[in-house]
Amino acid sequence: MGFSKDNFTGFILALLSSGFIGASFIIKKKGLKRAAAASGVRAGVGGYAYLLEPLWWTGMITMIVGEIANFVAYAFAPAVLVTPLGALSIIVSAVLAHFILKERLHSLGILGCVMCIAGSMVIVIHAPQERPITSVQEIWQKATQTSFLLYVASVIVLVSVLVFHFSPRYGHSNVLIFTGICSLMGSLSVMSVKALGTSLKLTFEGNNQLVYPETWFFMLVVLTCVITQMNYLNKALDTFNTAVVSPIYYVMFTTLTILASVIMFKDWEGQSGGSIVSEICGLIVVLSGTILLHATKDYDKSTRGTYAPLSPTLSTRLNNENGEMSKHDEDDMASSDDICLRRHELFEQV
Repeated sequence: MGFSKDNFTGFILALLSSGFIGASFIIKKKGLKRAAAASGVRAGVGGYAYLLEPLWWTGMITMIVGEIANFVAYAFAPAVLVTPLGALSIIVSAVLAHFILKERLHSLGILGCVMCIAGSMVIVIHAPQERPITSVQEIWQKATQTSFLLYVASVIVLVSVLVFHFSPRYGHSNVLIFTGICSLMGSLSVMSVKALGTSLKLTFEGNNQLVYPETWFFMLVVLTCVITQMNYLNKALDTFNTAVVSPIYYVMFTTLTILASVIMFKDWEGQSGGSIVSEICGLIVVLSGTILLHATKDYDKSTRGTYAPLSPTLSTRLNNENGEMSKHDEDDMASSDDICLRRHELFEQV
């Protein structure tokens, strides 16, 4: 299938987004370290010297630019294309951390990067075309079709059960509880972001969509879902090892987002069976590469005994990175035997 102009625009924006976001974590981390060295107080234990550090603000601005590019990408290309490309930000972070922060990228980690790139290329080649949308009311019709309403109802029921029943009992012992809530809500937030982004795109083209209540409804859904994601992702990262949370969250979030997009926007309608299978295989390769990249970080820690803090990953976009630095410093003091044990079981960080 040919690569349309809108798909190409969304593809470029998604690449730029991954580059900016991946680089932003490294820049902010350098800024945090520089501020901690100057003040003697780390951000993770209550220090705010980083707010006076230009390098940290450079990283923050870079991340905002990346998120804006990601937001706009959804207005041009289907989520099946844009969402998996988020894995490239992990590669950017890992590579820059290797050269700038001197955090070793293991040979298997390089293989994981190659797998992510290869899988992304397969997805890009076989991605479905973005169907033209003329108004937010057209998106509303897609959002209120029976199949998608059933998906939304299923998400609400599952999230409610996880939040009110499983979270109080097993939230601090099972990593799937908090990450499941984040991923389920994330799939709805991306659909709303795409709807809102398309509305703003049409508005800037001269077709004002801000007069329709549906636009503001999608904005409300975005805010609600993002706040819920932030809350429970912070809980997950505060309770479990980042190397465990990151790949699980990315795999669940990406899979559910693509599922929601296929149901709501009928991304696979009109595509051949071969193209659909190719996209699924490409997605599996990307997810496998992401897991391998994180797994080799843990492997590298166990073989060296001590290690540099984990390089930031895609999942930590919504997390307070300042608190993560403190946890990484505490992890640095763990014994090599303890680190080996944590490769085989989930644990609750102190």
